Amino acid sequence: MLAMVLREIGAALVPEERPDPDPGPGEVRIRVEACAVCRTDIHVIDGDLPQAVYPIVPGHEVVGRVEAVGAGVTAPRPGMRVGVPWLGHACGHCAYCETGRENLCDAPGFTGCTRDGGFASHLLAEAAFTIPLDARLDPVATAPLLCAGLIGWRTLRMAGDAGTVGLYGFGAAAHIVAQICRWQGRRVFALTRPGDRDAQDFARTLGAAWAGGSDEAPPEPMDAALIFAPDGNLVPRALGALRKGGRVVCGGIHMSDIPAFPYDRLWGERSVHSVANLTREDARTFFAVVPQAGLVTHTRTYALTRANEAVADHRSGALRGAAVLVP
Repeated sequence: MLAMVLREIGAALVPEERPDPDPGPGEVRIRVEACAVCRTDIHVIDGDLPQAVYPIVPGHEVVGRVEAVGAGVTAPRPGMRVGVPWLGHACGHCAYCETGRENLCDAPGFTGCTRDGGFASHLLAEAAFTIPLDARLDPVATAPLLCAGLIGWRTLRMAGDAGTVGLYGFGAAAHIVAQICRWQGRRVFALTRPGDRDAQDFARTLGAAWAGGSDEAPPEPMDAALIFAPDGNLVPRALGALRKGGRVVCGGIHMSDIPAFPYDRLWGERSVHSVANLTREDARTFFAVVPQAGLVTHTRTYALTRANEAVADHRSGALRGAAVLVP
């Protein structure tokens, strides 16, 4: 197998030939068909996540076919198409797991962070944490749904019944959330990097009622603001753009420090929430919505050996949608 390996924090990914891995008990070996690049992969590369181990093969938006199964695995079966998301393991017995909150597990495992991920031709995954996928789905178009879609879905659900939703940072997650909002009948305001007219035009094509820079005030107060950009300065800015009772939801795993802000930004029963990881229930509900909402992902494909280029393009904001690696 071929893997693109991050040997140390801040290093370039390097290609490495390895023997095909043998699945252990409860595991499956997957032949990767596509793996999208996520902002979290950049955080792993930059050393922003204390739980990450090195060397590591990044990548947690994986679509592939099961090639082999370990002892005790009855599903998925060889030949089935599955997805492999960020949450790769939960203990099943801590207080969080026992109350349906495995995303907060005290002893979790994360694909492409604590265990090798999908920037490779093959990977091992716990069978119980794979997501069954329709064999007719296009692997490249589906890959971004495994994190940008799932985290976007969880973030949007945390916003409740907000009628007007602001999306701060219009990348892979927001371009999916915008389509869900349109399907649900919500209004979307897209707030991009200041001066990024291309991203603003892109947002309008996906149904945004208004698009502007994150340094601008939206045309009216919003019911909720979903922040996907890892910039803590956006939190008080988003609070200031909310109606009373509005909610800011931070969808990223890492964010720069949030600056001090006056209490009146929060007063009026406004609130700030964070999203942590995802659950298998998120996957079940989200993938039921995908065909109903007619979601279309916008992607740019790269050969696996061009992983560094794909990461750089994602980092710079040069993409409409998501970068996807194809072995």
